[in-house]
Amino acid sequence: MTVLISNLQDKVPVDDELTGFLDGVVKEALRMAGAAEEAEVSLVFVDDSYMARLNKQYRNMDGPTDVLSFAMQEGQPMPDGGEELVLGDVIISLETAGRQAAEYGHSLLREVAFLTAHGVLHLLGYDHGDAEEAALMREKEKKIMAAFFSEGAGSAE
Repeated sequence: MTVLISNLQDKVPVDDELTGFLDGVVKEALRMAGAAEEAEVSLVFVDDSYMARLNKQYRNMDGPTDVLSFAMQEGQPMPDGGEELVLGDVIISLETAGRQAAEYGHSLLREVAFLTAHGVLHLLGYDHGDAEEAALMREKEKKIMAAFFSEGAGSAE
C-alpha cells in the first residue's frame, strides 16, 4: 500500500510526525476495508482558499469544506493501468480541520485523522447518502479511529 502525501499550503504546520501518523491511518483504513496490497492513495493538504475553489468547481458549492475525495476507480478502467491500483485523492483543508478540532474539543491530529479515514472510505465506495449507508460508514470510521485513539470516532458530521 502506497500513500503519497503532498502539502500545498503554508498556514498550518505539517511535520513528519503528522504525515507518518496519517500514512498509518490510510493504511489501516485500506486494510480494514480489504483493499488490495497494491492500492495507492494520495493525501493532499490545502488551505481554505484552495479548497473553496475545488468545492466550487466540482460540487458547485461556495466556500471551503473539510475534505473532498476524488475516486479513480469509478467509471471505465484505464487502458494499460499497470500494476498499481490508484484509488484516488483525498484533499483536506487544514484550516477547516483546525477550526473543527477546536469546535469539537480535540486535537488537530485527531480531526485530520478522522477526515483522512472518512476520505479514504469514500474512495473505497462508502457514502452517507441515506441513514443505512451513513450508519455503515460511521461504524467503519469508528473502527479505524479506535485503532489510533481510545475514544473511537472522530468529529461529528
